[in-house]
Amino acid sequence: MYQLFIGNKNYSTWSMRPWILLTQAGISFQEHVIQFDSFEPESEFKTKILKLNPTGKVPALVNGDLIIWDSLAICEYIAEQHPELELWPQEKTWRARARCISAEMHSSFQSLRNLCPMNVEADLSHIGKQLWAEHAQLRAEVARIDQIWSQRPSEDSFLCGEFSIADAFYAPVVMRFECYQLPLSTSSQAYVQKILSLASVQQWIDEAKQEQMFVPFDEPYRQHREEFLKG
Repeated sequence: MYQLFIGNKNYSTWSMRPWILLTQAGISFQEHVIQFDSFEPESEFKTKILKLNPTGKVPALVNGDLIIWDSLAICEYIAEQHPELELWPQEKTWRARARCISAEMHSSFQSLRNLCPMNVEADLSHIGKQLWAEHAQLRAEVARIDQIWSQRPSEDSFLCGEFSIADAFYAPVVMRFECYQLPLSTSSQAYVQKILSLASVQQWIDEAKQEQMFVPFDEPYRQHREEFLKG
């Protein structure tokens, strides 16, 4: 059975991608959560993950003697191991698009990443309004994501037809939009609701809320645990 090592569900976008893919596809795996404390070399998190993964990051997938790190590499590996599940679209045009937008998500949107870290259980809509007004690059990146989401094959489809790796990659982005309530077109709002309706995403959200952990370095907008507990 696959062994998937992840970080806190409330914060770890990179962990969410392969977890959603495996769960939504019905592939059995054993989950191992390595809780964030800090990313300093001597931290408990780094000490634990470096025993497994030389990059010192999550996620990591173990299958027998093989260790795969990096969320895109993990998803590619899973797709190769389970070709019958069609985790990349079978039609070549949509498969190419799915790969392009997944790679774009993997390497781009730095303003969104830096300004709007994922925080599943939080309502930071007031922060979102402020960020939207102050950061032109954030507005440009949201416009690009809106464009990607609005160009899916039909209004009721996933990004490239049926659920695929591309949707697993954009699921954490949906979490960001929910937390910060950044403006989206009607079409993209429909896509957000489609992702939120997935059983795998609902399970991730429920388990993120159950963590009840406050990790200061992942909380740029809430500085005190008391504020966190008020919710």
